[in-house]
Amino acid sequence: MSGRPNPSVLFVCLGNICRSPLAEAAFRLEAGRAGLAMSVDSAGTGDWHVGEPPDSRAIAVARAKGVDISGYRGRQVTAADFDRFDHVVALDHANLARLRALRPADSRAALSLLLDHVPGRAGEPVADPYYGADEGFETTWADVTEGARALVRRIAGTG
Repeated sequence: MSGRPNPSVLFVCLGNICRSPLAEAAFRLEAGRAGLAMSVDSAGTGDWHVGEPPDSRAIAVARAKGVDISGYRGRQVTAADFDRFDHVVALDHANLARLRALRPADSRAALSLLLDHVPGRAGEPVADPYYGADEGFETTWADVTEGARALVRRIAGTG
């Protein structure tokens, strides 16, 4: 979008304490590895965890991968985000539907599912690990990393 010095991406899940902060962290990591300056954030469609840090299991998985997300704080997505970000990326179909309903008619932000950017995985959601065992966070990290890597390549024009 014109007027912005760097491409910008917002990752969105339900509460902004599990999947979207992990996606934000994975994307920051992958963009850094690619040498790309990007503006990145995450948000939730719900307001239950506004101002709270990510789930402790998400913090632990990210830390094990060399990323500190303990300073992230939950926030709720707003209509203004569609003007602030070039890409608004949902982690599942329910949140994608909520984003479509919230999206202003004149928005030029690209709206997608994260795994749409991974060849052969279009339409797949990133599973919500919140109610499961700790291992689910490892699976989520693997999925968001694969999606982040593919999205970085797409934005960079190399994939």
